[in-house]
Amino acid sequence: MSGYFKEIFDGGKSLLVGLGITFKQMIQPVVTERYPRTAPKMPPRYRGHIDLVRDEEGNNKCIACGMCQRNCPTGCITIKGEKPEGAKKKVLTFYRLDFTTCSLCGICVESCPTDALEFSKEYNLAGYSAGDFVFDLLKRCEERRR
Repeated sequence: MSGYFKEIFDGGKSLLVGLGITFKQMIQPVVTERYPRTAPKMPPRYRGHIDLVRDEEGNNKCIACGMCQRNCPTGCITIKGEKPEGAKKKVLTFYRLDFTTCSLCGICVESCPTDALEFSKEYNLAGYSAGDFVFDLLKRCEERRR
């Protein structure tokens, strides 16, 4: 019979301890963000997809050397460049990123000799098909220029 009362006492004690924890959490301030109503502040080291960096004149810094394309372990980058007649350097004509296969490793950003790539701060990517995540970064860079 003494085991019976001991179990009732232990159960009551654990109930009070649990209610105490619940009460403490109830009076603490809320830490949840109200996500679609307020945009979260992204940390400085957040890695979204890659983007082309513009120089002071508003043009992209890419020299179409292909280092990012060669060093990408997943092969998600496709670059095309051409050398205009009479020009000294190649000009970037096409830069495609297939974000469905990108592993966000950052090797492309590190291997770029002109620092023409950076991670974007886009976090809310949503789409209905895989084609929505294939980005033409040159076109995006030109649209941001305007």
